[in-house]
Amino acid sequence: MDEPLIINIADAPAVSHPNRATSIDFEPAGVAWPDTGINVQVMQPGQPNCKYHSEPVQEDFLVLHGECIAIVAGEEKRLRQWDLFHCPAGVPHVFVGAGDGPSAVLMIGSRRLDEAFYPVDPVAAKYNASAERDTAEPAEAYAEWRRVPRTPTPNPWPL
Repeated sequence: MDEPLIINIADAPAVSHPNRATSIDFEPAGVAWPDTGINVQVMQPGQPNCKYHSEPVQEDFLVLHGECIAIVAGEEKRLRQWDLFHCPAGVPHVFVGAGDGPSAVLMIGSRRLDEAFYPVDPVAAKYNASAERDTAEPAEAYAEWRRVPRTPTPNPWPL
């Protein structure tokens, strides 16, 4: 059930995976907020936050710490602390950690349409962030990564 929540980022649960960012999730276990998703992704240099994809709704991203690369429509864009990336619906993207240490990105997205498309992209592939072939199926895009489950991990905040 969707209820009011106040939580400090340092108290939120986190999960990790060897191929992708550590995710700090604000939603309580077993609860999915109906309209908006929000989390913080903590990436090490060279580590993607997810697979390169587009969604039919806008997303917005704010770099809270460090440096990262946003691959947007096949082009690398270097971002640093306090840079905001507004991503309109339909624009393919992924983030990759950069610089000398971890980066953290606040990610906010609409859940009005829970869909995504995962195109093959050679720039994203350099970071193991591209699907093997174009697909609209998350299970196919993440098939290799899903062999190892995400696991609870100590929350890395503050960085």
